Formats: sequence, C-alpha cells, structure tokens
Amino acid sequence: MSFILKAEKLSKWYGNILGISEISIEITPGVYGLLGPNGAGKSTFLKIASGQLKQNLGSIKIFGEDVFNNYKLFSKVGFCAEHDSYYKEVSGWEFMLFSVKCHGFKGKEAEQAAEFALNKVGLVEDKSKLISAYSLGMRQKLKLALSIIHDPEFLILDEPLKGIDPIWRVKIIEMIKEFESRGKTIIVSSHILPEVEAMTNNVILIHQGKIFAQGDIQEIRDLIDSHPHKISVKCNKHRLIANKMINYDFVLNIQFKDKENEVIINTDNRENFFVSLMEIVVDNNVDVQEITSPDDNLQAVFDYLIGR
Repeated sequence: MSFILKAEKLSKWYGNILGISEISIEITPGVYGLLGPNGAGKSTFLKIASGQLKQNLGSIKIFGEDVFNNYKLFSKVGFCAEHDSYYKEVSGWEFMLFSVKCHGFKGKEAEQAAEFALNKVGLVEDKSKLISAYSLGMRQKLKLALSIIHDPEFLILDEPLKGIDPIWRVKIIEMIKEFESRGKTIIVSSHILPEVEAMTNNVILIHQGKIFAQGDIQEIRDLIDSHPHKISVKCNKHRLIANKMINYDFVLNIQFKDKENEVIINTDNRENFFVSLMEIVVDNNVDVQEITSPDDNLQAVFDYLIGR
C-alpha cells in the first residue's frame, strides 16, 4: 500500500517540555480528524508534517520523501497554520498574489489561482481591503485560501474553523469533502468533536503527545456517550425537573443553584437523559433558558478514560 504520510517513532521536545512522543502513523488518501484537547500535541505534529519544525527523533515521510528542508515537496502540500502571520499593510489580493508567485505561478495563471482560492472561501468581495482591517474570521479564511491556492495533493489544516461564522463553517466542511472526492488527502485538527464528525469517520486521538487511539469516529462517540456527564439546565421550574429526574436510574446525583434557577444533573446515559428531559419540559410547560454540558468535550473524555 502507498502511504501519503508515514511517521515512525516521531518525537519532539522543547527543552524539558515534551511536544510529541514516539508517534507512529500511516495515512492513505481521505480525510482524517486529528482530535485532542488543547496542548495535546496536535500542532507540534502538524508543524513537523508541514516542515515548520524538525523532529528530535524518529522519521516522517510524505509521498515517500523526507519532509524537513525539502522545499520541492511543498508544491504538493498545503498548510493552514493555527495562528496567522501576515504583512497586514497590504491587501488580501496583494498577499495572495505574492504567495502564489512563491509557488511558481506567473502572470494570468497566478491571478486565476488567487481568484479561485479567494472565491472558495468567500473573500473575493473583500480582496481589496487591507489585511489589518480584516476580522478574525476573514483572516482565518485568508489562511485557508493560502493553503489551497496551488491546488495541493495533501492538505494540512490546524483548527481551520476557528473564528468562522456558522454558515461558512458548513461551506468549508463541504469544500473539504469535495477535496476528498478528488482523491486528495486532508488532515484536520480540532478539539471539537462535532466539527470533525461532519467531515469524516476517520479519527486519530492524541493526548499528552501520544497517539491514544485511531479508528472509526463512532467508537469515539460511544465512549463519550457512555462516560458520566454533568448537564446544567437553567429554567423557571428547575426543582420540578429535579423532582421528576431523580426517579430515573441513569441519574447519578443532582445539585441545585437556586439563585441562578439552575439544576445540575450527573448522568451516565446522555441519550436517555435528553429524551426524558424533553418530555418533562413539554408536559410541564417549562421555560428553558439554557442547557449546557461542561463535560461534553474531549478533555473530559480523556480524563475519564485514563482515570477509570
């Protein structure tokens, strides 16, 4: 089998701080979600994969070639960094033209490539504005446009949806799927599971610099749905909800915050909990202001799995 990316015992540290440790992974064409809480090592791995950093130990190859200091390789690779770094006193159009010319495009071909990439991310109408006037979402879109401007075969996206409005989140997810349909390979990092779920079933979990698990996202979803969750409900009848919920065996314990009209319920079955909660809300005409779940995140899942 031909691997697009192959890493073997890849390690990187910063002084006494470990970035990643002995990561071994093989990636074939398709979309892969790199999932992990903040500080897990996602960005370090992607910076090594994109040639931004050199590993201390191990090896990494893309298209069968060593990555670091291999500038010819990057005509096939697109990279959207977590943080932006622009010449802010030029326009988005000028920066795009400069960047595409660095890839070897010239004249009309360069203009067409820049126009295509800006159109893909919805920045054509704002291309004449100075980057210093761009919002966070616009700067994020510009990073995405830069990563696809040369139509790469391998796309590396570090938190690409951060700061993007909901409508364009959907459009960018569709763009990623379209790239996959053209036979390209995409790695997307995130600490938000639903974002990755919308793009792919292939996930890689990274935690404390190590690959924790790899496989189908449904297996990860099952782990999340089965671990204990605290769910907060703010409403005008929070004690009524508590009184009804306490009778269910999937409710582990209940806390009150009367000043905030809030009840916090600990459950080991989110699906049954929400079905029952909606029945109670409808049957008793409850006015719900907010439902939140502070445990519905990857950090909570990792902590639960490692500690159990």
